[in-house]
Parts: sequence; C-alpha cells; structure tokens
Amino acid sequence: MPFRGVRYERKSPMSQKKITIIDVARHAGVSVTTVSLVLGGKGRISQATAERVNRAVDELGFVRNRQASTLRGGESGVVGLIVRDICEPFYAEMTAGLSEMFEAQGKVLFLLQSGASGKGLMRCFDTLLTHGVDGIVIAGGEGSMNGLKEKAEEQGVPLICATRSGGIDGVDVVRPDNMQAAKMATEYLIRQGHKQIAYLGGLSNSLTRAERLGGFCATLLQYGLPFRTEWIIECDYQQKCAADATEALLTHYPKISAIVCHKSSVALGAYFGVLRTGAEVGGGAVDSFFQQKIALIGMEDAPESELTEPPLTSIANSAREIGHATARRLLLRIGGQNLEAQNIIVPPALVERESA
Repeated sequence: MPFRGVRYERKSPMSQKKITIIDVARHAGVSVTTVSLVLGGKGRISQATAERVNRAVDELGFVRNRQASTLRGGESGVVGLIVRDICEPFYAEMTAGLSEMFEAQGKVLFLLQSGASGKGLMRCFDTLLTHGVDGIVIAGGEGSMNGLKEKAEEQGVPLICATRSGGIDGVDVVRPDNMQAAKMATEYLIRQGHKQIAYLGGLSNSLTRAERLGGFCATLLQYGLPFRTEWIIECDYQQKCAADATEALLTHYPKISAIVCHKSSVALGAYFGVLRTGAEVGGGAVDSFFQQKIALIGMEDAPESELTEPPLTSIANSAREIGHATARRLLLRIGGQNLEAQNIIVPPALVERESA
C-alpha cells in the first residue's frame, strides 16, 4: 500500500518543474485542503472525490514524501499560530509565551501573518491544515472566521482563539479584560485630578477598541465628567500615526490634560506628539507655571514603555501570560481531553510609572 502523508512534491524528469499539492488540487478540480485530506486518509471525503485526487496524483507523476508520515494523526510536533501583524509588541510577547510552553512539551510554533485587514486568514488557515499541524491558535485580527471551526473538526485539529474580542461559538477563547483595563486607566487619571481626558488609537472596526471605549466612557460618566466625541481619535498602532494625531489633537484642544492610549506603541507615539507641541509628559492635572503637562497612560505594557523620560504608565494585559494560558489549554485538547469551550479572561494590572 502506498504511503499517505501530507507534504508531497516531485520534480518531473523532463521539465524539472516542482509538482506541488497545489498542482494536484488544480488538476483534480478540488481544494488544496481536500487533496490533503485524501492523501492523509482523513476527513469525510466521498469515494468519487478520493478517486479523482488519486488519479491526478498518478497522472502528474506526483510522489508522496515519506517524511510527511510524522504529520499524520496529531504527531507532527508543530503548532500553528496566525497573528494579524507580527510587528505589534503585544503579539510578539504573546508569541514568546506560547513558544515557551510548547517548547517545554517538545513542540514548535509555525507562525503565519494574516495581515492588518484579516483577508489572509483563510489562506493561512488552509496552509496550516495542509501541513498537518497538531493544533492552531488564531491571535487577534478582525477578519471573518466563518467555516474555520468546521474545517478544523473535519481534520481533527484542535482550534483556540487568543486575544480576539470576537471568537467562534464552541471554541476556547483566551483574552484580556479590555473593558476593565480601560476603566482602570481612566479611573487612575481621574484620581490624579484630570477632568479633560481624551482617548487615542484603534480603528472603528475593532471590537477590542469598542470594548476599551466602553470602559473609558462608562468611567467618565460614573464620575460626572464630559464625554466628547471629538476627543476620541482613531489611528493605527504605528508610532508616527499616533504622534501626528496627538499633535493635532492637542493643538485643536489645548485644555486636554490626559490621554488614554489604545496600545503601548500608540502611547510611545503620543509621547513624541506631546513633545512636538512644546508641552511636557508627566502627571499632575494642573499646568505648571511655565509649561503644560500632559499625562499619558497606555494599554498593553511593553519594554519600550520604560525607555522614555519620564517612563510611561501602563495597564498591563500580560501578553506572555495570555500566551501561557492559551498553550496550556491547547495542549489539553491536543492530548485528547474532551472539554467544554471556555472564555478565559486574564485580568489587567496597573504598572505605575511617571507619565501619569
């Protein structure tokens, strides 16, 4: 009986063209995932489809790679991770936490990036299934996840979501408490005497931003402070964008004395934006005699927050602990435990420094 695995390739002796699983899928008129299922002997595939795929394999002269045997039956030792953008400090820290836990169990991460819009999510997901990973973590992003649970179940691959505000019904989610983090940040500023507080960062289609804004606005109302939509500014996580937005905000509304920043990178950009206006970064709600002070507090604490002068106060969402908790949960599922899906919340913590 021919050996069946997942990764396959052959160079034709005439053309020297590498024959891939994608070529087989096109020749058979089916998806790459279907070819992987047929060749791996997994999933619910009709006899007619299986015969069509095997016929395409034979016609193309496609040779099954024996090394792919380790990729069958959850024995690859590889776990797939899909993140929106690997440059974001929060996801880098979370990835480190995942890697620490998986490496301790003899597994390694296969990291893919879906892109800021999440349009590449399905492509990344299919790639991981094709390579026979033991489990998949989807971290962050706002793209649609329709059909992912069903695809994973067809191949018996455990799936878990991390840091996503919008999850999948029946799939574990490990995430920070975004609303509580924003409440904590806003209340801290209010107790320092600030009454004119702005919110900077995030995009309107972000569920994470919506949760944090909910906590921000609820806290302002709780303390009887004004909620002004023109003081809630969208921008992405890039520092230059945040610096430009901060400079424009403070130029138009000089009475603002404090800013809650959506991410640590936004807080760092805001730091430079404040300096551009001629103001100082620091705590204290009352302007100094010579120079105005703007308090900054950021979400998702990162090592860079300690490098400014003054260092940046933050609400830590413990990205590394989210990585640890996600890995622990996925390892249980890879081990075959039949568990009810859980929504696991990792609480925030205030990291008090000198910027607020």
